[in-house]
Amino acid sequence: MKPITSTPEEAVAAATGSATSAKLSPSVRWALACLSLSMLLSSLGTSIANVGLPTLAQAFNASFQEVQWVVIAYLLAITTLIVSVGRLGDIMGRRRLLLAGIALFTVASSLCGAAPTLWLLIAARAAQGLGAAIMMALTMAFIGETVPKAKTGSAMGLLGTMSAMGTALGPSLGGILIAGPGWRAIFWVNVPLGILTFSLARRYLPLDRRAPTTGGARFDKLGTLLLALTLAAYALAVTTGRGNFGPLNMALLLAAALSVGLFVRVQARAASPLIRLALFRDPGLRASLVMSALVSTVMMTTLVVGPFYLSRSLGLAAAHVGLVLSAGPLAAALAGVPAGRMADRFGAQRMTLVGLAGIAAGAFVLAMMPTAPGMAGIAGYIAPLVVITVGYALFMTANNTAVMADVRADQRGVISGLLSLSRNLGLITGASVMGAVFALASKANDVATAQPEAVAAGMRITFAVAATLIAAALAIAAGAYRRSLRQRPIAPQH
Repeated sequence: MKPITSTPEEAVAAATGSATSAKLSPSVRWALACLSLSMLLSSLGTSIANVGLPTLAQAFNASFQEVQWVVIAYLLAITTLIVSVGRLGDIMGRRRLLLAGIALFTVASSLCGAAPTLWLLIAARAAQGLGAAIMMALTMAFIGETVPKAKTGSAMGLLGTMSAMGTALGPSLGGILIAGPGWRAIFWVNVPLGILTFSLARRYLPLDRRAPTTGGARFDKLGTLLLALTLAAYALAVTTGRGNFGPLNMALLLAAALSVGLFVRVQARAASPLIRLALFRDPGLRASLVMSALVSTVMMTTLVVGPFYLSRSLGLAAAHVGLVLSAGPLAAALAGVPAGRMADRFGAQRMTLVGLAGIAAGAFVLAMMPTAPGMAGIAGYIAPLVVITVGYALFMTANNTAVMADVRADQRGVISGLLSLSRNLGLITGASVMGAVFALASKANDVATAQPEAVAAGMRITFAVAATLIAAALAIAAGAYRRSLRQRPIAPQH
């Protein structure tokens, strides 16, 4: 006798009637609401803490370098563990692991708000980052189990919208909470949202299949440790020293190189590897991961360069700088769902090309833009920024859809983790490498005190480099699209 809680695919088919049904059942809609909240919380956890760093430095009588670890600990936990938790979800069951991740994120958020010392706060932020890694890795993996394949793009667009909303809400919501209840509220605000997300996940997410889908696979502990060491060494190498590359950075990069060599060797010999190296023989997956890293590097450039250009070259106050910068995430949030529908209608690979073209166009305009005073200068910066972020929303939705649409059920977690990892590595690289390019191009020891003309020149050179990176991504996307056209079966002629 078939149980009431059948497979997710059967449940969706029964609820929708067909894969192309225009309507989703209430249970599927609530499941999407849960996944959307999960993505919102993990993104909000990244952006909301940045605005509180000056207040935390005063509250704990600490230096900027010390309080910076409140942000770094969260990002390091996500970056080093996101692939591993994705694979663990494939093995032990994604529903129960996602529930554990939401619970951990919620409890750690309450501990962050109650932390009596800075280092306890940093430790709680690392635990919060682990919960966020689980939420990020498994949220995309669940799309294949909750919505019909024909709606994958729209669902991915919704998740992209929630991610952008979390990023956009963080600075403004954090500023309001700090000015009102105080800095502890920027962490406690996650608690009621986390409880709501946990309740929805427990009620509406499809049950894990009882039949094993991984052939009795075991979790690769050694591979997990080596990958975590590799990613942690790389992340620290590109963030330590605040742009000054010294012996410590070189040692960390060397450690990362040695660790990745050991990781590859272990994965090749493991009976149940963390990442099957055969996955990287797929040129489509390789292209998607590289493009995701390149695009994320360029997106972080807008966050690194923008504040200095707006404040130093255009003379905007801090509040106005935040308002201008919020135009980008707001545009991405508004474009997310339409981008998903376009990916469903016109094809994910075509929309990947369109999104990259938009990012390239926006970066090229910023690279050529003369500095203008007043509203003309502000509008001249906002317009290409909006083009870049809308292109980013379209690219990420289409790229994720192209990768996740045909992934085997037992590989969804690890592939989703790899996509999130490529994005995070791009963000970290953008913050460090493109920040160093900006400082070098500005020809100043300290960009914060550089002359307005020097900052404007540095901005243009940095975005010229960014446009070059996107041109490389466009070339990769065009090659992948040509391969897909060659592989399509030719319809018989009558």
